[in-house]
Amino acid sequence: MGKSLNIIANSLRLTFQELKVNKLRTALSLTGVAFGIFCIIGVLATVNSLERNIQNEVKSLGTNTIYIDKWEYAGGADRPTWKYRARPNMKYEEAEMIKQRALLLDDISMLLRTGGSISYKDDVISNSSVYGITEAQMEVQPFSFEYGRFFSNSEFTSGSNVCIIGFANAEALFGNSERAIGKQLEVRGKKATIIAVIKKEGKNFIGWDYDNCVMLPYRFCRQIFEEQWSNPVLIAKGKEGVTPTALSNELKGIMRQIRRLAPTQEDNFSLNSVEAFSKAISDSFVTINIVGAVIGGISLIVGMFGIANIMFVTVKERTPVIGLKKAIGAKKGSILFEFLMEAALLCVIGGAFGLFFVYILTLILSGPLHFPVFISLPMLATAVIICIIVGVLAGIIPARRAAKMDAVEAIRSK
Repeated sequence: MGKSLNIIANSLRLTFQELKVNKLRTALSLTGVAFGIFCIIGVLATVNSLERNIQNEVKSLGTNTIYIDKWEYAGGADRPTWKYRARPNMKYEEAEMIKQRALLLDDISMLLRTGGSISYKDDVISNSSVYGITEAQMEVQPFSFEYGRFFSNSEFTSGSNVCIIGFANAEALFGNSERAIGKQLEVRGKKATIIAVIKKEGKNFIGWDYDNCVMLPYRFCRQIFEEQWSNPVLIAKGKEGVTPTALSNELKGIMRQIRRLAPTQEDNFSLNSVEAFSKAISDSFVTINIVGAVIGGISLIVGMFGIANIMFVTVKERTPVIGLKKAIGAKKGSILFEFLMEAALLCVIGGAFGLFFVYILTLILSGPLHFPVFISLPMLATAVIICIIVGVLAGIIPARRAAKMDAVEAIRSK
């Protein structure tokens, strides 16, 4: 054990001496490794952070949730837009019939999705998202409040002129979101009393636009916006332990019964599974990771040749020292290990520079992308393992040459 540690210590000392003596040659050789690690880990860090952010937003839609809509969210060439547009809209009565017939259903809500201007006195927000929701919305897709409460059953039933407002809208209209409670804003000329402010969510790519929304009870929303032009959708949540596939199959059968479709008729509705959407997102990111790995791999190959070049020169310069070590009893294995470890160390140093630049990249990207870009521990472990493997591959031939040297001839080469 002590002998191995001594070999490692001597190798480290000689390696750093080599770095000091041949700064330019070492820098050029390490650049390839640094750039390779930067490409691989940089792409992985950015893409994985982006994917995690999008997947979290997808999960906010409900982990075991099916969106029943006239539109198919995945789209497809065999489903042109005019076909979807010709389908009938979802109806409130259909939600009630599904709830009565479905055995695997936990709950189902009706949602109207539209946009419009909202105002308070002279302040106007022209592009707010407006949602008309039913009683089951909080059960199907719960959200948190900064201030206030959810609609009561009586407010839903009577279609009371009350509303829940998003955090960004509350701040834009009232300066301080807490001051929004109890105020009356106008939604398309109709007054609505604010009873709650939704907790700040931040910017997202998909799903709910909570920060910039106004939520209204379904019956009140119908008084302001025409239902057929409000993109109605049914959101069904399965019971605990029910798979999305089983829930989707049951809902398909029920919807076909409700709409009295003959066996030969195709569906005039779409069942959009959140789980399927999540899987499609994961699959789409695989290609991006592969492209980044290929670019980084080419850079690492270039860096590997640079490290190999350093090791060949190092072996040549240390030939007399190798001869002396062999003369006093050093074995082939110890010589081989010494040079392999030195090559691996050079790659790890290059990789460390690459990781440093990736860290700088994460700081730069985290602001504009509006979500944290990070380097995970598995990525760090991957970077170290890649560096060690590249170092061993780069140093194997020079190290074997050093290990096979004849002691007498090596000493005479001085």
